[in-house]
Amino acid sequence: MTALAPSRSRSRLRALARQPGLVLSVLVLLVVVAWALAPGLFTAQDPVQGVVAQRLRPPSAEHWFGTDYLGRDLYARVVHGAALSLSATVVAVGVALVAGALIGALAGYAGGWVDGALMRLMDVLLAIPGLLLALALVTALGFGVLQVAVAVGVVSVANFARVTRAEVLTVRHADFVTAARGGGVRGPGVLVTHVLPNSAGPVLSLAALDIGSILLTVSALSFLGFGAAPPTPEWGALVAGGRDYLRAAWWLTTFPGLVIAVVVLSTNRLARALEQRRRESW
Repeated sequence: MTALAPSRSRSRLRALARQPGLVLSVLVLLVVVAWALAPGLFTAQDPVQGVVAQRLRPPSAEHWFGTDYLGRDLYARVVHGAALSLSATVVAVGVALVAGALIGALAGYAGGWVDGALMRLMDVLLAIPGLLLALALVTALGFGVLQVAVAVGVVSVANFARVTRAEVLTVRHADFVTAARGGGVRGPGVLVTHVLPNSAGPVLSLAALDIGSILLTVSALSFLGFGAAPPTPEWGALVAGGRDYLRAAWWLTTFPGLVIAVVVLSTNRLARALEQRRRESW
């Protein structure tokens, strides 16, 4: 047993070495999470207060991402904005996952008219363009990061509901579920203890895959002015803040936009790797 552990570790390291893109994606996500948790470790600059005499300075050793129109360090604003953007994304994924899983599980397990009614409601959500529906919900809920997160989460509920329903329909006729019913377990007990745990894999994989698209939607709504109010740094709002200075200060939109793109690509790469690993384990 002791000889097997090092060999397994070496094989895993060799597998990672053959996937440099995956390793880079993990490192990028670790850095961004560290930004969100401890921004003070990465920059000592104030993200809100600027020095007017240093306004619109290009990228340099002193200001890695340059400065904005108020002399604020753009790198500091990107680092401090990570917490807001990631927290909004996590809330949106949580809303979509919990609500979609409950609706899909109820529809798949109950069947009949309950299934028909809930799935027709999900079809209505899917028929409306996601960004348009999110805009309508934010307008109804009010402006703010939390409202944007909830709106984006509601938009994504239908996808989670359909995947959960499909898995529940498959699992509820499995032999172990039949055996549980034969052992006296009834109704919600079967659903909670047997059906849902064995249906969770594809739903969690969908959550991982949707993180990137949800982050993009959250940033898009912030770009349009529905998210955090100035001067709070948020990635989408940072891109929007530099659009009037594209010719004079290209870095104001380029660097926040690149950060969003790199994080989205990294989450997608990691999600695909996790999904591939889940399928191979089956």
